Amino acid sequence: MLLRIHWFQHEPFEGPAAIAEWAAQRGHTMTGHHLYRGDAMPSHDEVDMLVLMGGGMSVNDTDTLNWLTPELVFVAQTIAAGKPVFGVCLGAQLIAKSLGARVYPGKEKEIGWFETRRVAGDVFPETFTPLHWHGETFDLPDGAERLAETDEYPNQALRIGPCVIGVQFHLESNVESVAAICQGAGSDITGGPWQQSLDEILADQSHFGADHKILFYLLDTITRD
Repeated sequence: MLLRIHWFQHEPFEGPAAIAEWAAQRGHTMTGHHLYRGDAMPSHDEVDMLVLMGGGMSVNDTDTLNWLTPELVFVAQTIAAGKPVFGVCLGAQLIAKSLGARVYPGKEKEIGWFETRRVAGDVFPETFTPLHWHGETFDLPDGAERLAETDEYPNQALRIGPCVIGVQFHLESNVESVAAICQGAGSDITGGPWQQSLDEILADQSHFGADHKILFYLLDTITRD
């Protein structure tokens, strides 16, 4: 079945990247909503699948970001309707918070290419190396399954039912998106113990193929009829 996919973007430098490649290969259509610049959200009957991109803000910034509470409501309603939802970084935290779980700062920011381990399920290999760029984490909502971990962040991925997955990391990264996030959010790097330098992040292009294979499998999994 061909899907009408809508993605919510929260920063100018964090677009769908390889997610758009997957959609094009499968024949799906994609429409973007740049919430940070005031784009309107779609009506629910226009959405067959929702993709939530990352961003440097917190899901708890509802007092300062007037689009955030409506977005959380939209996410919860989309999940309740049984539609596929895929969240990246901030997107995973939006999924968690929309279902009543706590989102809060981690001990240290985790930024760079770090090995991640499968905890449960069959959608990830035993180990893999995605790009991480986050400083907050989440508790699991009721009924959620924890799928992946790193030493610093035990909750790296969650699954809710057959068609909702959120990941803290960036499997969608490609050369262009890594350059964009390094330029747009490079000031996040402060020399912490779980942070690589900009040069290290930009120089490592060895993981794109494997990460995209995982990404495509995840997206195929949650969009099966």
